[in-house]
Amino acid sequence: MELFSLIGEHEHEQVVFCYEPSCGYKGIIAIHDTTLGPALGGTRYWNYESDEAAFVDALRLSRGMTYKAAVAGLNLGGGKSVIIGDPKSPNREQIFRAHGRFVESLKGRYITAEDVGTSVADMDYVHMETEHVTGRGDTSGDPSPVTAYGVYRGIKAAAQAKYGSDDLNGVTVAVQGVGHVGYYLCQNLASEGAKLIVTDIDQDRVKAVVKEFGAQAVGLNDIYGVKANVYAPSALGATVNDETIPQLKVDIVAGAANNVLKEERHGDLLHEKGILYAPDYVINAGGLINVYGELQGWTAERAMRKAGEIYGTLLQIFQIAGDENMPTYLAADHLAERRIESIGKIQRTWV
Repeated sequence: MELFSLIGEHEHEQVVFCYEPSCGYKGIIAIHDTTLGPALGGTRYWNYESDEAAFVDALRLSRGMTYKAAVAGLNLGGGKSVIIGDPKSPNREQIFRAHGRFVESLKGRYITAEDVGTSVADMDYVHMETEHVTGRGDTSGDPSPVTAYGVYRGIKAAAQAKYGSDDLNGVTVAVQGVGHVGYYLCQNLASEGAKLIVTDIDQDRVKAVVKEFGAQAVGLNDIYGVKANVYAPSALGATVNDETIPQLKVDIVAGAANNVLKEERHGDLLHEKGILYAPDYVINAGGLINVYGELQGWTAERAMRKAGEIYGTLLQIFQIAGDENMPTYLAADHLAERRIESIGKIQRTWV
């Protein structure tokens, strides 16, 4: 694997490899672009199949954070951390304090937060070593409700674009993953009368959603072939791929997961099939909005209102995609790149 060719492919600024043998901590911090501001992105704790897989994931996720912040209109760059290991490890204080020391070494170029496999309590450990962490217990805490609300608003925007109405009463949504974000998403959807089909590796979570929101449960691999209006991937990424696309019986793909498309060409395939795709880093930006609001001293209500603006942003992207006959993921990229380029020009005049 050629490390620098991968780093240079999307013009990442910096990648830091971190190691603390006393507790088995192995981490990677990737900073993609700081044109708009300091790089912000969560810490993912996952049992990767290889160091290479962790490295590539950090690169992909950090780039996505740059575009997510740009499209959301936030003054942030994109970064991401991954910790390699068993997320059920009992050594959480040692691991996350070690991680916090490496975050501190970047002196504010990178700000971390909660992500897959990590919690508010973990961020409190990180905070023992650095101020450059958000989503702590003494601040806004869990960003999941704001993320879920943004996804809910995004699904409504997609319904408006596809059906001419954003009323979700009676609309069937297949939600893959009912963890923190998925649970709150189901709550929002059910409150409007949407019909839910759900799956998750954790059966207790599935049972809770079935009981509380009247959802229908299906097997892990059965979710791709159910007949529904919307497929809402809300767990790990790459679930839209060569194997799943032929199974999809939906009009819309819109969910909370990052990197929903396994490869960019899968966005092209959805476009060809007439399936409307809400680009993941646009629709799931609520969590980032929440932690940005924390940094800026916003109220919880203001962060929620800002997440609600995802509705209008997606309608703009759908309009661009329609006018230029391009897949929506490309339309979103163009919107993000335009903002980075325009603000970058302004900043250069200050130097």
